[in-house]
Amino acid sequence: MIDLTIVWAGIIAFAVAAYVVMDGFDLGIGILFPRFRVGAERDMAMNSIAPVWDGNETWLVMGGGGLLAAFPLAYAIVLPALYAPLIAMLLGLVFRGVAFEFRWRDPAHRRFWDFAFSAGSIVATLAQGIVLGALLQGITVEGRAYAGGWWEWLSPFSIATGVSLVIGYALLGACWLIWKTHGALHDQARAMARFLLPALLVAIAVISAWTPFLEGRYYQRWFEWPGVLASAQMPLLVALTGFLAWRAIGKGRDWSPFVLTLLLFGLSMIGLAISIWPDVIPGRISIWEAAAPERSQVFMLIGAGIMVPIILAYTIWAYWVFRGKVDETGYH
Repeated sequence: MIDLTIVWAGIIAFAVAAYVVMDGFDLGIGILFPRFRVGAERDMAMNSIAPVWDGNETWLVMGGGGLLAAFPLAYAIVLPALYAPLIAMLLGLVFRGVAFEFRWRDPAHRRFWDFAFSAGSIVATLAQGIVLGALLQGITVEGRAYAGGWWEWLSPFSIATGVSLVIGYALLGACWLIWKTHGALHDQARAMARFLLPALLVAIAVISAWTPFLEGRYYQRWFEWPGVLASAQMPLLVALTGFLAWRAIGKGRDWSPFVLTLLLFGLSMIGLAISIWPDVIPGRISIWEAAAPERSQVFMLIGAGIMVPIILAYTIWAYWVFRGKVDETGYH
């Protein structure tokens, strides 16, 4: 018999992973935006993500909505625990979305809109990383409700995960520009990636070494049998992928740095899954304890079975139509 709770955990995990993959690089371009020259370079960077950036955020909506529908108890606990960083993330996304459109329509104030685009990207990314760190370090739960304080989410670990995600998204943005642009911006993106890749590897090492000591169950899953069979391979895989990415940034095909950086993110997500599975609130509540009734899961699964393929289809089509290189006037 199929366990619908596991199916829904997989759907939400897929939506979150798709969001990181697809929205990470355009947030990364916003993070790097102040480093680009005003004029053609900034226009080229914006044009490289113009056809796809808003569709990328579909996955964030699906992940959040799926959590509410499939795991309402987790949603009811996580939301009050993380109000501040979640609101900061949403405000950052709003500012960058408005700035994206207005910088073209209001050239007299383009400097302000460029600042809003970059600041919104940084705030949204930092907030996402802080949310992840706050979940990993643990949320105070009593009974079926959040019992911690307003500032419980703020800690050295959550700040470290926020900064790490800023570095990771910036690297994704640089690698996207290597793939999609040419000329001076292309060369500048390679130079940025050479700096950001080692920084990301250091960040992964720090967070990975820190995480098992946050919660006793993390340590057991990473270092006790049989979890150690999987966890022992992760440092080697990350190191190998980092080495291949470094070579690709130097002299590889333009698409290969982006793909290898996505692989680094994928390995990091696998490590996260090893740490928290099968909890939805790590160390506190499992996916089965937080799950909606089976009838609700069946009803929602019908809708997801229709909508997820449609979203995937139009996403693939959009990326196919806007394949190739871009310049300051758009795709050609």
